[in-house]
Amino acid sequence: MSRWLAALILSACIMSPALAYQEIAVSGGGAISGKVKISGPVPAAKKIATSKDQEVCGKEKTAPDVLATKDGGLQNAVVRIVNIDKGKKMALPKQALDQKACEYTPHVVLVPKGAPLDILNSDGILHNVHTFAAKNPSFNKAMPKFKKQMTVEGSNFAEAETIEVRCDAHEWMHGWLQVVEHPYYAVTDPSGSFALPDVPPGKYSVEVWHEKLGKAIKEVTVDGGKTVMADFSLGKK
Repeated sequence: MSRWLAALILSACIMSPALAYQEIAVSGGGAISGKVKISGPVPAAKKIATSKDQEVCGKEKTAPDVLATKDGGLQNAVVRIVNIDKGKKMALPKQALDQKACEYTPHVVLVPKGAPLDILNSDGILHNVHTFAAKNPSFNKAMPKFKKQMTVEGSNFAEAETIEVRCDAHEWMHGWLQVVEHPYYAVTDPSGSFALPDVPPGKYSVEVWHEKLGKAIKEVTVDGGKTVMADFSLGKK
């Protein structure tokens, strides 16, 4: 093979876009479920003193970055299938990011790639939504007390990634937008549990991410009509 032809093939491979997720009818699928836990001692919930708007925010908040049960079940970890290119329709329940009692609620919001996001201000005071993205446009939008809702266009969420959100008016407020390219994502509930249903049979890599405790990955095999367990243990850094 000539050097020119080899270079041409390499260039084509580099420039070719990754195959998009394909929606299919999943018949006889299985499920992946499990629990994400903290390894070692469970830390006490951290308290943060508020510095302004205490009539709405209260005098202190519970830090949302490490929330766990007594037995270590870890809330707000994101679980996803890494290597899936086809499966059920993108039908995640639509979520809005709310600013309520001077916290972003939910702490982690799943946003389908290319979809708009509604942002609410339930507090009736000045907030702002400042994102810190690597692949998508970052934005910084003020929400005065009279502005109860706004919609951020889907062009701000064109690429799958994890985006941090902060409020410049209240420095303790932060949350996360997880832009997803397929529906096989889940955020762990207050017990640390998650479930990924309607998975086509096959072998998959399942990854968990947490903002403070890092990542872990497991290989699983999904059989039709069965549930495979994938439990994770994350150590504090």
